[in-house]
Amino acid sequence: MATIYEVAALAGVSPATVSRVFNGLTVSEEKQRLVRDAAARLAFTPNKTARRLRKQSSEIIALLIPDIENPFYTALARGVEDRAQESGFSVVLCNTDDNPAKELRYLQIAASEQMAGVILSPASDEVDLGAIVSLGRPVVAVDRTTPYPVDAVKIDNRAAGIAATTALVEAGYRRIACIAGPAGIEMTEDRFLGWRQVAAARGTGVHEGYLRHANFRVDGGHAAMRALLALDTPPDAVVTTNNLMAIGALQALAEAGISPEQFGVAAVGELPFVTMAPAAVASVVQVRLPARYLGRTAATMLLERIAGDTQPLRTVVLRAEVSPPPLPGKDPAL
Repeated sequence: MATIYEVAALAGVSPATVSRVFNGLTVSEEKQRLVRDAAARLAFTPNKTARRLRKQSSEIIALLIPDIENPFYTALARGVEDRAQESGFSVVLCNTDDNPAKELRYLQIAASEQMAGVILSPASDEVDLGAIVSLGRPVVAVDRTTPYPVDAVKIDNRAAGIAATTALVEAGYRRIACIAGPAGIEMTEDRFLGWRQVAAARGTGVHEGYLRHANFRVDGGHAAMRALLALDTPPDAVVTTNNLMAIGALQALAEAGISPEQFGVAAVGELPFVTMAPAAVASVVQVRLPARYLGRTAATMLLERIAGDTQPLRTVVLRAEVSPPPLPGKDPAL
């Protein structure tokens, strides 16, 4: 049976290039053609079993996400799976529920099962990657960062918060509140700092009670919106720093007899249309996040590390895109 070295010699490339071609990593079209032509002539077939034994790892990637019910993470997972499949890798999906203990258990399983690498959106800034990192397995943080020195792919979260708040200001709203995720998570803080930056710069002011922290789920957004409406001077608009909290806020507004046409709502993240009446969803400013591309980019970076890439650690930052609806706007004097 032909070896990778024989294929490399016939193709006139390095063995590393042959490996990259058969692992689905980035190689020029010309080199891909040379390698595949040489492999065909030599009847070369990659021996996955031997490769697994040599690397002491499987061809399985662990993907840890905090909430599988959130469409953002569903799209992210699809991006990871698409890219992994192209390279012959399988993906094990682990739902952590934003629970650090559950997350740690999954990381320990990934290490004990000799998985090739891990992509995760950490449950907290204190995520423990010790078990997997000690084995030399690559890790890519996605959407949220970690205190460990690993590759990362994330959204420009402050810009997303700025875009959401700016859309409301330009529609004439002046008492703009913010429902943010749990305190202490970098992504949360960047998004509400974007809200605060616009509120300060545009002269709308930042009311002491207008920032509310909540969990990232519907019930968190609902409770926070009810608390905002109970203030002596309630807001006339709200920015939510994720999509599910926006659904909860919309539910609380509906219960109070307030329609989204009367009250400005901007969400960082796309709303799942099936959860609300189409008219209500259509009136919300949505800052669209490139979730699927986020996952695909993270998988590409991980696969490059698995293949032996030793370049310095990288953090890729992707931009969000605001998609404002035809808001009715308000009299700026109000």
